Amino acid sequence: MPPLAAASAAAPSTAASSASPQHDRMAHDRLANAIRALAMDAVEQAKSGHPGLPMGAADIATVLFTQAMKFDPNEPAWPDRDRFVLSAGHGSMLLYAVLHLLGYPRMTMAEIKRFRQSGSLTPGHPESHVTPGVETTTGPLGQGLANAVGMAIAEAHLAAEFGKDIVDHHTYVLASDGDLMEGISQEAIALAGHLKLNKLVVLFDDNGISIDGPLSLADSVDQVKRFEAAGWAATRVDGHDPEAIALALEKARASSKPSLIACKTTIGFGAPTKAGSEKSHGSPLGADEIKGARERLGWTSPAFEVPADVLTSWRSAGQRAAGHHQAWKQRLAALPAEKRAQFERRLSGKIEADKLAAAVRGLKETFAKTPKEIATRAASELALDALVPAIPELVGGSADLTGSNNTKTKGMAVMSSAAYGGRFIHYGVREHGMAAAMNGMALHGGIIPYSGTFLVFSDYCRPAIRLAALMGQRVIHVMTHDSIGLGEDGPTHQPVETLAALRAIPNLQVFRPCDVVETLECWQLALENRDGPSVLALTRQNLPQLRNRVDAENVCAAGAYEIAGPDNRADVSIFATGSEVSIAVEAAKLLAARSVAARVVSVPCFELLQQQPGTVRRAIIGKTRVKIGVEAGVRQGWDAIIGSDGGFVGMSTFGASAPYKELYKKFGITPEKVAEAALAKLGRA
Repeated sequence: MPPLAAASAAAPSTAASSASPQHDRMAHDRLANAIRALAMDAVEQAKSGHPGLPMGAADIATVLFTQAMKFDPNEPAWPDRDRFVLSAGHGSMLLYAVLHLLGYPRMTMAEIKRFRQSGSLTPGHPESHVTPGVETTTGPLGQGLANAVGMAIAEAHLAAEFGKDIVDHHTYVLASDGDLMEGISQEAIALAGHLKLNKLVVLFDDNGISIDGPLSLADSVDQVKRFEAAGWAATRVDGHDPEAIALALEKARASSKPSLIACKTTIGFGAPTKAGSEKSHGSPLGADEIKGARERLGWTSPAFEVPADVLTSWRSAGQRAAGHHQAWKQRLAALPAEKRAQFERRLSGKIEADKLAAAVRGLKETFAKTPKEIATRAASELALDALVPAIPELVGGSADLTGSNNTKTKGMAVMSSAAYGGRFIHYGVREHGMAAAMNGMALHGGIIPYSGTFLVFSDYCRPAIRLAALMGQRVIHVMTHDSIGLGEDGPTHQPVETLAALRAIPNLQVFRPCDVVETLECWQLALENRDGPSVLALTRQNLPQLRNRVDAENVCAAGAYEIAGPDNRADVSIFATGSEVSIAVEAAKLLAARSVAARVVSVPCFELLQQQPGTVRRAIIGKTRVKIGVEAGVRQGWDAIIGSDGGFVGMSTFGASAPYKELYKKFGITPEKVAEAALAKLGRA
């Protein structure tokens, strides 16, 4: 697609071609100063915020949005729009000001005035699930940059599948020094450079200031050399020179590599005493400083007012891509009907439910005929063997643990810079970058990303998992080696506290299936959950198949169910997850020998159980006097099921290095110990 024509920064009656360079610069300054004024006014009114970045980066944003990017304010979710990621989310007023000036309908001046107030579209940091025009939720530094890598991966993959007539857009990032200091940034840029994601452009707001003061207090990295070493094209420009910025963007769009443009800027540009200082970073400027800034910038309009000619020019810039959008719609309509329907379905996020149901039903029938005693990580691979062909939007990967996570199915092509159509990504040892890139892929649309690592390494992924939950994005994390059952690798790799930590994240579904059938059902539930991420915690050790029947419904959907026992005639209820369900079943047999009736309840997902209506939840938990929980992890979170007076057989310390069967005996997670705990609660020890 040819470059978009630059918008005239002058009033519409003045032709751009007849304007002098001096007039062009004056017109640009007025557009940029509108961002600066709105930012300092909104922060001042809120008595909270970060005016320095919007004031310093206003020239960058003005060139980017009025000359380089394609978008449609009237359809913020147009699939082939360019994406803009404000990785430096603390500078949110930059983005809000731009969205208002460009004419995004819901970003009214009233919303600008409600900056950082309850229920506004202008929260302290941008939130994609709140504000139209915001592509991802940023604030934790480095996350936006890594999200953008995922967006660029999604663009390249979908272009390979559907053609560049339908998918051909760039992802632009505005990143701060804080973004680049965070370790996740190295994971992200290394992956992007390796994959040669040339539609990715990072604009570095190189202002040399951090919260503590000059950046030199803590950092002396040459970011241009660093990015070049990772396989990027990188250059430096004056971040207040619109011509230099425009030229750098033009070169970046023509590059065969991802591009870094390091823009040297002055934080708080225009402020008479606080510009170039940390004093303009994270607090309002104050009335006197704002008065002085207006004088220095030549901005005579009162607070929250934008001159008509400036607003007209910005709104004109907002309509620059209207013709490109209409042409794209025509190209989409010209696609063969089946291909167009697939594209639209995938971008809508709807799974082909009939194909998913058929794949699940077929595997259930197979497992019923030929029971399998295998690890749930291997069960997950069997599930994926059926699901990947049925669901073309599934794109998998692993953090250098492919053979251990079992996330690559037979015949699954690898994605590379030479073959973006591949559906398996070798992320390398980059768990944090992987998780954040998956968020970007999901946000882009058209892809359901999944990946694998060990459960204990979810701590590396946790910030990105938390943001996926906050944004309500469907990403699926396969996390194997889920307990002391991994054995000899020892306590550094045995995640005794990790399940509890993950279950503490709102809107995250944590699945711990007990056998091959539950693993399949948990995969189905993760795929059907369009409103949040899922973790599948899977075993290294083999487990018996406990369900041999073919259930038409997904039994795991309730979060828990009675898998064995005498229904409501029980004296004891034993609740367990994952590998410990089979231990609970054996414990029930031992209790039966002592004339104690015990029911066993498998709890594959705490979160789904808690979502059930009270009557359903109470029926599942039951009314037995004695309730015992069994899990090779800590007790935290279990009292919601077993009560504070319930018994618990699990871990209260870190694990150890030994064969897994020895470890279960060492830490007392055995059928005998479960039976003893129940008998003790019954007063029959």
